[in-house]
Amino acid sequence: MALTLPRRAFLATAGSAAVLPSVSWAEVGAPHYLAAAQVGERYRLLGLGADGAAVFDLPLPARGHAAAVHPSRAEAVAFARRPGRFAIVVDCADGRISATLDAPPGRHFYGHGAFSADGQRLFTTENAYATGDGRIGIWDAAAGYRRLGDMPSGGVGPHDMLLLPDGETLAVANGGIRTHPETGREKLNLPTMQPNLSYLRVADGTVHAQVGPPPALRLNSIRHLAVSPDGLVAAALQWQGEPEDGVPLLAFHRPHWSELRLAEAEPYQLAAMQGYAGSVAFTGGGTHAAITSPRGGRIMAWRTEGGAPAIWSRPDVCGLAAAGEGWIATDGLGGIVALDETLAPRALARHGLAFDNHLIPRRAA
Repeated sequence: MALTLPRRAFLATAGSAAVLPSVSWAEVGAPHYLAAAQVGERYRLLGLGADGAAVFDLPLPARGHAAAVHPSRAEAVAFARRPGRFAIVVDCADGRISATLDAPPGRHFYGHGAFSADGQRLFTTENAYATGDGRIGIWDAAAGYRRLGDMPSGGVGPHDMLLLPDGETLAVANGGIRTHPETGREKLNLPTMQPNLSYLRVADGTVHAQVGPPPALRLNSIRHLAVSPDGLVAAALQWQGEPEDGVPLLAFHRPHWSELRLAEAEPYQLAAMQGYAGSVAFTGGGTHAAITSPRGGRIMAWRTEGGAPAIWSRPDVCGLAAAGEGWIATDGLGGIVALDETLAPRALARHGLAFDNHLIPRRAA
């Protein structure tokens, strides 16, 4: 057993959520998306409608990153950017902060989390920075987000994490990069880093599958994840080596595959991404997957069955989420754009702020 709490305690939340008053996503109507942003020297969390209009605008104590969305209640948990220690619980029915979470001593959040299928537990990616071990925090979402314990992430630097459609498996992007708050975001182990994609059983935290990049690409940090309706995982990669032409930045995987399947493109197309994929998302039906690069100022999208990518240029584009059989993207200039599967754009809105890395849909698309 990989967990650091008794199994009966780990499962003890069953049934307790029923006593909590709740408003469903269907009842609340909007927001459809959540996004962290910066306005001058201030940090915000915005709830956005399907048309890109702001539904609510909340202050954050420091820079935000991403959020975990409850599967049924109109509720989300927004996380600090690494190496931040705060998270806030947002009641999306009225746009208010209903609770706060603090990382335990010796830990910080990595900016992402995921709920269990029944919404009773929240899992958070964390750094035990004294040892460099990646950990997954476990919180009782049915009892005011009480801390229950934690479990190993399967590697170093767990960043993003998603629940697969089976409801029993967490996919964890262990980026492989060790950091420590005393040195900020400095990368401490590049000569030895070993990123991996790990699959953890929700029931007991054991790793039942794990895969990493091929040895020649071990400096390709696995950072962000998306999952299609049928369980295909897409991983956005960030190259930590010297600039190179043709470094792949999108990989596909299923738990039973022996290796990552890298999305192909011409070397000059990949070089324009400057070794950095910021976000990844499937279309609603899972037929296409796309990655963004704020450094390269472009989006690339592939059919999941293969073929040449579609490409669209947009300065400082990074946030990306499914919108039907296309996507919605946000950028650092406050723009929000709808894209079809070919990346043909349609402007939706512009706000007087800088959107941060991610655009989080209110439920799995």
